[in-house]
Amino acid sequence: MQHCENTTMTTVNTTIRTKLSRLPERGRFDTETIHAILDAMPMCHVAYMREGKPAIVPTLQWREGDRVFWHGSTGAASHLTGQENDVCLNVCVFDGLVLARSAFHHSANYRSVTIFGTPEAVIEHDEKTQLMKNFVEGLFPGRWDQLRPLKDKEVRATSILSLPITEASAKIRTGLPVDEDEDYAYNVWAGVLPISSQFDEPEADEFTAADVERPDYLVGRTIGE
Repeated sequence: MQHCENTTMTTVNTTIRTKLSRLPERGRFDTETIHAILDAMPMCHVAYMREGKPAIVPTLQWREGDRVFWHGSTGAASHLTGQENDVCLNVCVFDGLVLARSAFHHSANYRSVTIFGTPEAVIEHDEKTQLMKNFVEGLFPGRWDQLRPLKDKEVRATSILSLPITEASAKIRTGLPVDEDEDYAYNVWAGVLPISSQFDEPEADEFTAADVERPDYLVGRTIGE
């Protein structure tokens, strides 16, 4: 991933919650980097407080413009909206393990985005339907029109929440281990173990007829690219 150093680049405002207190040099606040990480990894985790106790849920997210959206059931998401219900949404791409010459300097390569804010629920039926279509088509181009049409009760049973990508930051670690100067002479292997997850060949279920064309939406694609 390339990072533009142009000072005219659009950036988000740093807040007390997005300011990086440890290793701030790994921070990125430009929207180009933040958007690229969100677009690379559909899986996210949303953390929130429920009845005074912390909770976190995994779900799938997608970005449209300067907002990030995610879906869930209407019952499970009802407690996430409201002025007092801030959430923290995180997306992380795990790129590798970093092996140093000391246990202390072992690390990981990653690309991470964290967004804070109060979720806004999409209420209007047609807008929810369009967003659901955008989500499906973003992962599987052309599939929406092949599917059984959505039922009204399915739209009502699905909640779609969103956050503006305004109070956000990215944190990135790349490259080789950084050891103490005196440790470079220590006789142990050091370097990076790259990690990647890739979409494999599709596996049909038992109800799919043999003559139905097999999709190749994401075959061979590495998650995180």
